[in-house]
Amino acid sequence: MAGFKNAYLLRVYEEVCERNRGEKEFLQAVLEVLESLEPAVERNPAFEAEGIVERLVEPERFIQFRIPWVDDAGQVRVNRGYRVQYNSALGPYKGGIRFHPSVSPSVIKFLGFEQTFKNSLTGLPMGGGKGGADFDPKGKSDREVMRFCQSLMTELQRHIGDWVDVPAGDIGVGAREIGYMYGQYKRIQNNTTGVFTGKALTTGGSIGRTQATGFGLLYFVAEMLKCLKGQVLDGKVVVVSGSGNVSIHAIQKAQEFGAKVVAASDSGGYVYDPQGIDLALLRQIKEVERARISEYAARRPGATYTTGSTGIWTIPCDVALPCATQNELDGKAAQALVDHGVIAVAEGANMPTTPEGVSIFVNNGVLFAPGKAANAGGVAVSGLEMTQNSMRLQWTFEEVDAKLKEIMIGIFQNAHRTAKEHGAEGNLVMGANIAGFLKVAESMRWQGV
Repeated sequence: MAGFKNAYLLRVYEEVCERNRGEKEFLQAVLEVLESLEPAVERNPAFEAEGIVERLVEPERFIQFRIPWVDDAGQVRVNRGYRVQYNSALGPYKGGIRFHPSVSPSVIKFLGFEQTFKNSLTGLPMGGGKGGADFDPKGKSDREVMRFCQSLMTELQRHIGDWVDVPAGDIGVGAREIGYMYGQYKRIQNNTTGVFTGKALTTGGSIGRTQATGFGLLYFVAEMLKCLKGQVLDGKVVVVSGSGNVSIHAIQKAQEFGAKVVAASDSGGYVYDPQGIDLALLRQIKEVERARISEYAARRPGATYTTGSTGIWTIPCDVALPCATQNELDGKAAQALVDHGVIAVAEGANMPTTPEGVSIFVNNGVLFAPGKAANAGGVAVSGLEMTQNSMRLQWTFEEVDAKLKEIMIGIFQNAHRTAKEHGAEGNLVMGANIAGFLKVAESMRWQGV
C-alpha cells in the first residue's frame, strides 16, 4: 500500500481503490495527488471534517454512450463514447475530447481528475472535465470521421453548453474533428455559442490556441531554469518526444529560445538529428503529409531513425520534454536521462512519467515540472477563447501570447511558492498539487456539501 503518513488520506485512497478496481491510470493519478496533499491536510482539519477529499476523488458525473456510424463500405460500426464532468467548483467543466483506441473509463477519469487541478492553476474560472471515444481516426476518410463525429455529438450535445461544459481537442481530435462536432451541435441546438474551444478562426476560435500548449511549456521551463538554476535555454540540448501539435510547437519555441532540439518521435520510433531538428521538414512530414517520422531520417542527411519510442530517452540532453502520451517515461528511462546529465524535465503530455520515474528525478535533484502545471498553456488559451467568445471579440496573437506567458509564469511562481510554504522547496509536483487543490477545496467548502 502507498506510503501515507496521514490516516485520513490513506483511508480515502483505500476507498478509491476498492471502488475503482482495475482502473490503473485513474488510481495512479489519485495516488500521486493524495501523497502530495499531506502537508496541506495536516494544517487544515476542516478538509477531513467536511469530506473534501472524498468528494474530490469522485466525479460529479460520468457519462458513457454508444456511437453507431457507417463507414465508406456501408458497414455499421459501433464505438464507445465517454464524458466525465469531474468538478465544477470553479466554473463550467472544461477539458478536451480524445479519439484513441486506448480510451477507457480509467483514462477519461484520470484525465478529468488532472484537468481539475490544471484548470485551477491557470487562475481562470474553469472546472475540470474530459471526454473521448475508443475510435482511431488514423486511416479513416474525412467522410468517415465526419459521420463518426456527428453521431457522437448527437448524444453529447444534450450534456454540454457554454455555461455547463466546454469541450476542446486532444489526442486524435484536431481542427477537422472539432469542426464536424461543432457543426452538428449547431445543427441540433440552433445555437452558435462558444461551446467548443479550438475552433477555426472564422468561427470564433482564438489566435494562438494551436501554439498554446507547446509555447506555454517552454515559457514554464524558461522561468523554472531562471529561478531555480540561474540558467537560460539558450545553448541547451533538448529532446522532445512525440511529433504532434504540442511537440512541434515545443520544438519551435525551444529553438526560438536558442536551444538545440535533437530528437522527436511517433508511435513507431524516434529520429535523432545531431545537427538539430529541421522544423520545416518535420512539419511537412507530420502536418501536411501525415506520414511516419521515419520519413524524416530518409530525407535529412545525418539523421537516424530507430524503431521503438522508449530509446529516445537514452540520448544525452540538458532538457527532456515528454510530449507524447501517459507513462512513456519509466524508471529505466529516467535513470538513463540522469546518468547522461539531464538538468530539467517538463511534461508536455498528461502524466507521461511513471511514479518511479518522478521519484528518480526528484531524488537526483533534477528539476521536474508536472504536466498539470507545465502543459496548462493549452487550456489557459482555451479559457481565453471562452472569454473572447463571450465578449464577441478576437484578440491579436501578440495579446494572446502575452497573456499565455503571464499565466505560465504565474503557475510556476504559485507552485514554487506553495512548495516552499509547505516545507518542500523546489518540489514542483507537491507545489502544483497543493496549489491546485487549495483553490478547489476552498471553493467546495464555500458552496457547501
